[in-house]
Formats: sequence, C-alpha cells, structure tokens
Amino acid sequence: MAIVVRLDVMLAQRKMKARQLAQEIGITEPNLSLLKSGKVKGMRFDTLERICEVLQCQPGDLLEYQPGEPAASDDTGAF
Repeated sequence: MAIVVRLDVMLAQRKMKARQLAQEIGITEPNLSLLKSGKVKGMRFDTLERICEVLQCQPGDLLEYQPGEPAASDDTGAF
C-alpha cells in the first residue's frame, strides 16, 4: 500500500509506549498494534483526532504517501 503509518516514529519521538496511547485514546492494544503496522484498511477520523491530540501532532506526521510500483495489468499491453 502506498500509505505508510508512521505512528511508531511519533511514539518514539514522544517517548510514549503504545500501551499508554491505547489507554488515552480509548482503543485496545491489539487494534493500536494493527494500526501501527499498517495492516488496517481505514481509520475513523475521531480516532485520528484523538491520536493527534495526545501526541500533539498533525495527521501528516502520522501518515505518509510513498508511491509504489504500478499495479500489474491483465491486458496484453495493446492500446
């Protein structure tokens, strides 16, 4: 996926444990772990807002766009 979650970087910069963040924003540690690893397909804006509030950051500090390889095409390449 081209969107990279940089939550682990922000936690390290803020010297905060994931467990503490999970408690402060009101989600489970396993869900926060999935979010940190980028294994989620989406995130609620209210969750993003709470994370930004606790970590004193902007959404762009947590999410990064890294373009990857173009998707493989099923056609023969003819136009």
